[in-house]
Amino acid sequence: MAKDHPRVDAELAQGVLLDDPGFLREIVERVVQELLEAEMTEHVGAAPYERNAARAGHRNGHKPRTLRTRVGTLNLAVPQDREGTFSTRLFSRYQRNEKALCLALMEMYVEGVSTRKVKEVTEVLCGTSFSKSLVSSLAGRLDAELSAWRSRPLTAAAYPYVFVDARYEKARVDGRVVSQGVLAVSAVRDDGFREVLAVEVADTESEATYQELFRSLKGRGLSGVELVVSDEHGGLKAAIQRHFQGAPHQRCQVHYARNLLGMVGHAKRKELAADLRAIFAVPTRHASCLAFPESHRRRIRTTNGLERLNQEIKRRTRVVRIFPNPEACLRLVAALAVEQSEEWVTGRRYLDMGELEEHRRVEERKAEGVLLMER
Repeated sequence: MAKDHPRVDAELAQGVLLDDPGFLREIVERVVQELLEAEMTEHVGAAPYERNAARAGHRNGHKPRTLRTRVGTLNLAVPQDREGTFSTRLFSRYQRNEKALCLALMEMYVEGVSTRKVKEVTEVLCGTSFSKSLVSSLAGRLDAELSAWRSRPLTAAAYPYVFVDARYEKARVDGRVVSQGVLAVSAVRDDGFREVLAVEVADTESEATYQELFRSLKGRGLSGVELVVSDEHGGLKAAIQRHFQGAPHQRCQVHYARNLLGMVGHAKRKELAADLRAIFAVPTRHASCLAFPESHRRRIRTTNGLERLNQEIKRRTRVVRIFPNPEACLRLVAALAVEQSEEWVTGRRYLDMGELEEHRRVEERKAEGVLLMER
């Protein structure tokens, strides 16, 4: 009998997951509740009933709160403190993205352009009791918040490494479905933390589009750029040369490798991939990133830092498929970019920029030695 237990347990688990729609919701609800309690513990400086000299406040019960998510409505109890100073960050970060996604679905719903699948998803997530005026009101409030973030001043003293990438989404424009370029710019600041600097939706990926994007970034305070990493788009390279004179351009080695591998048959790809890795590892200065500290090179030779943001955009936009308008696309992309940027800025330091300073000093001493020898 004991030998049958694993199979029985697996069948039971499968039955619970498939037959009980509330199972996943209960798991998410429990996890979110634990996160709320952890936030309160951090806020007051002590766990429940803990005597602590460093305590900065006291708990004062809970307040009921519902949170509508893709797994259903969560019934939560938000902790309260006696001083009334506690405010959870969880709802604002989570709901900003959910609002943007729901708004895109709701716009499609009220305009009558949604597919049956989108209609069903919209009714589950957002209900059916909404109108065009409600959608407009909700969009206006969220757009104001996202617009403020997209136009915020860039306050770091320098942004030595800048990364530019683009992807395409479909949106309705004047009754037609057209491709829209989603442009994203991130950077490593002088303190070693990453930040998403800008996201834009454009009709086309052209030199004029990138000129406008870089002009806007410089107007907001972008400075101290020493390297720009992107793909080999001609218009993008021309805009980089104009706006970041003196800063070398590093072609993303991942994009480059993909382009080359796509030109050969499947049987030759493994061999070519190995050769490319060997070439990229050669310590010459023909690649712009090799003029920077060795410890930085692995992270500045590609635009992979933006890949996580692009993956999240792809995951969310797969639900919508075709945006009702470019504004809805920008709203969702910007909301996701805000979350990613906040995660980077409040997370671990990405690079030790002291190594860049030391690298500069070494290069300056080498240059001085060459000058003395020439004299």
